[in-house]
Amino acid sequence: MATLVPQLDQLVHHYKADPESVYNTWYAGSDARMKAFRAIRLGVKDVVSAIAGGTFGNDFKGSPLEVVLTAITEQKQVFEGAAHPFYWKPKLRIPDIYENEANKKAFGLFLNACLNATKEEQVLTEMSKLAALSIKGLGPAVASIVYFLHPTLVPPFNTAIVNGFNALYGAKLKLGSWESYFAMREAMQRTNEQYRNLLSKDLGALAGLLFEIGSNRLVVEGNAEQALQEVQEKAARASKKRHQQAIADQREASEHTQAQHVLIRIGRALGYDVFVARNDRSRTCHGESFAMLSLSTLPSLNLPPDVQSTVELIDVLWFVKGEPKLVCAFEVEQSTSIYSGILRMKDLAFSVPDQQAHFYLVAPEVREQEVVAQMLRPALQGGGPAFRLGYIPSGELKEQCDALCRYGVDSSVLLKLARSHNLA
Repeated sequence: MATLVPQLDQLVHHYKADPESVYNTWYAGSDARMKAFRAIRLGVKDVVSAIAGGTFGNDFKGSPLEVVLTAITEQKQVFEGAAHPFYWKPKLRIPDIYENEANKKAFGLFLNACLNATKEEQVLTEMSKLAALSIKGLGPAVASIVYFLHPTLVPPFNTAIVNGFNALYGAKLKLGSWESYFAMREAMQRTNEQYRNLLSKDLGALAGLLFEIGSNRLVVEGNAEQALQEVQEKAARASKKRHQQAIADQREASEHTQAQHVLIRIGRALGYDVFVARNDRSRTCHGESFAMLSLSTLPSLNLPPDVQSTVELIDVLWFVKGEPKLVCAFEVEQSTSIYSGILRMKDLAFSVPDQQAHFYLVAPEVREQEVVAQMLRPALQGGGPAFRLGYIPSGELKEQCDALCRYGVDSSVLLKLARSHNLA
């Protein structure tokens, strides 16, 4: 199978230049993508622990695997249907990892091995071993999970990506075939080596390009002659949908920035030092620069390097003035992954258990039921006093901002706004 595609240079340039392509809205332009990696990795560890401990359950719903796939599907676009292959279908007995204990254990061992793998050969060996077991209904869709463990080695796998691959390479790969997946991965690796300067070492960039082609937003030359009108109509519908999504994302980004700005204002008014997520420091709101209003570096909390990098992505942190003493942590979730935000704060809470800080999710009122459902997950129970988690409606926070700034004495003023079943 040839891997050098003559028109690929042109397609990549168009892909990267389009502000509404998945390259710009997901791969390179999405903070949520980078934030998701550690959260998904932690979720996979929970799946492994649940299977090993006999608490995994016999259904997808309510299982720790559902948490992982929820975090993945919340990446939108490329991963919208990633959870579907893992839904338990009792009549078909697929995927057969819920009621078959041997298959369940094999799946857990596979995930654990991928978590601990450090070399390409190890990952591919584990995938080959899983494929050889021929577990009914459990196919290469698992690659969408493994991608978040090894993004430079394993590309995600779904209908649009396969369709895009077939259109670009003139291939006839099948969606549920492990043989097809391994062939696609190898071809993508070779292509990625040749075009790395245009794309990335991370295979998500190339997978996004294939997704665009498979979704008919990019048309491959020669392919358009096969039912040109149908392709153009599909491309128009896809572009319209993407445009609407891009507008919604822009609105969400604006609302997220406004909520961060409110939290910065309140924190400073209460006399605290404020730290804003490192990837948000360049933002401005109402003419005020976040970089000018917040600390330039995270106060020293003596965190492990992996936890430090995660904590630096938490939306807003309040500290006692001039001291490395955490007071409050906030994750703003307008429409993004609630569970991922909780895991980032839980990471921090369990790393500084002696600081007795409060942790808050800030989200619109329409998401309150979703927030509560996530807070009630078994993985968050039994956290003890070190993880006091509350929910603050973003609309109320914005409405009460001036009053909180004017009359608030310390962080306890937030307790009047927060709604929580376990807030101490």
